[in-house]
Amino acid sequence: MVRGAYPSMDLISRFVIIPRCFAALATGLLQALGTPWGLFRYYWILLKFGLAIFATSALLIHQFAVMTVAAKRVSGAAAETLFRADFGPLKTELVRAPGLAILLLLVVTTLGAYKPWGLTRYGQRKQQERGKVQQQPDNETPLGVKIFFAAIGVLVLLFVLLHLTGHGFGNHGH
Repeated sequence: MVRGAYPSMDLISRFVIIPRCFAALATGLLQALGTPWGLFRYYWILLKFGLAIFATSALLIHQFAVMTVAAKRVSGAAAETLFRADFGPLKTELVRAPGLAILLLLVVTTLGAYKPWGLTRYGQRKQQERGKVQQQPDNETPLGVKIFFAAIGVLVLLFVLLHLTGHGFGNHGH
């Protein structure tokens, strides 16, 4: 069971979690650049994007470091070695990192909900150029962004339907 757990976690992380992390980073960038909020106009958006880059980097570092250690310790180990002392740091890391990731997600969600701080200098300059007095941009989403998200939704729906009907993208060996 131990020999199968770590390689399974590695596969799930490489083919599900990491691609979704990059997708979240890309969609966040597209939303920032394609909406009136902008990427450099508000401090909270800059912080959210910085935290997303940090989270992506930390995930990649964590993924390859932990799985390398796990592969060395599990290869040739018997199932009862799960409870050996040398697995302690690895098991701790596999709990600590997701806990920190959840905390990071809560911080990012709080930033998005409360939108603290104000405009950056760039945002103030852009606002003065437009002659607007209000700090809140209009909430109208550009048509290109709407089409992009609709296309992503259709692709996700197609993937789920293919998976549920058993016609996914892998060899099934049936």
